[in-house]
Amino acid sequence: MMKKIFAVLMITGMGLGLAACETAEGFGEDVEDAGEAIQESAQ
Repeated sequence: MMKKIFAVLMITGMGLGLAACETAEGFGEDVEDAGEAIQESAQ
């Protein structure tokens, strides 16, 4: 029973991890855009 619960949790965790990658990539792009804007305003 514990093995089944652990397997379901692992699969769910992997699915959430894959979904978070897309979110993290978008967040990274936003931070990069903000950094470029700061650099341009500082010049």
